Amino acid sequence: MANLKDIKTRIQSVNNTQKITKAMEMVAAAKVKKAENSVKSARPFAEELLEMFKKMLATVKNIPENGEVFPSAINNYPALLTRREIKTEGFLVITSNKGLAGAYNANIVREVLKRISENKSNGIETKLYIVGQKGLSALHNKPDINIVKKYIAVMDNPNSSGANIIAEDIAEDYVNGNIDKIEIITTRFNNMMSYSIQNWEILPLNIDCTEEEHKLDALMEFIPNARAILQKIVPMFITNGIFQALLESYASELASRMTAMSAASNNADKMIAELTVSYNKARQSAITNELIEVVSGASATSR
Repeated sequence: MANLKDIKTRIQSVNNTQKITKAMEMVAAAKVKKAENSVKSARPFAEELLEMFKKMLATVKNIPENGEVFPSAINNYPALLTRREIKTEGFLVITSNKGLAGAYNANIVREVLKRISENKSNGIETKLYIVGQKGLSALHNKPDINIVKKYIAVMDNPNSSGANIIAEDIAEDYVNGNIDKIEIITTRFNNMMSYSIQNWEILPLNIDCTEEEHKLDALMEFIPNARAILQKIVPMFITNGIFQALLESYASELASRMTAMSAASNNADKMIAELTVSYNKARQSAITNELIEVVSGASATSR
């Protein structure tokens, strides 16, 4: 049986760890409600933007480029709408910068590795655009992993500015032919207790729409013209999709951390209770041994 000092040291160590886990649980709980509100308030806009984009595509359909010169790749809507044979696929992998969030990051990394393996078996090259330090740390040393861009600071404070930077980069690589398709691998926030791994195709823009269902009113006029409207909506649609993914991921991370720290605090309570029982048993045993020694000594003296 361990001695009293060792058990007391372990109890103190678990107590100190529990203080940390409870503090982290409280911080995550304070942040996750705000993150949840951000996600839920952003979803209606994303849904309406998708509906408007479907109507635009069903009404305008294919528009020739006519040799326009675009100031940036993300404004090159004809190229972003064009599908081609997939030889290289990109994955925008969204993870967190911090750990102690249960299996949150591990689940995302596992999904990425599975998709890379599937692409390899199909003869498709894979390129990674990684958001978050944990994803980068987990993937950068693995064989056959090609990381082309990394975005660490984005997850410190997910916002539209970070989404704009990512959107510009992936649009440029798509227009230049460096990738033929890109998906976002992230999580969708369900509630405080759960999230789900999601794959969102972001490029090329593949919107399932029919003319009859989504076509705008025949009297609708585009001012100045349909090209100018598309040139505004396409970048907005791509950027908002990435921004929504960042918000969903951030809320999922906080919820996972809150749940993990709560479980850790409860486990610490159980461990402290078990160690306290062991401490009391060891203390009782030590007292009993001392009493036996005293009695034995008294008996030997009386003889």
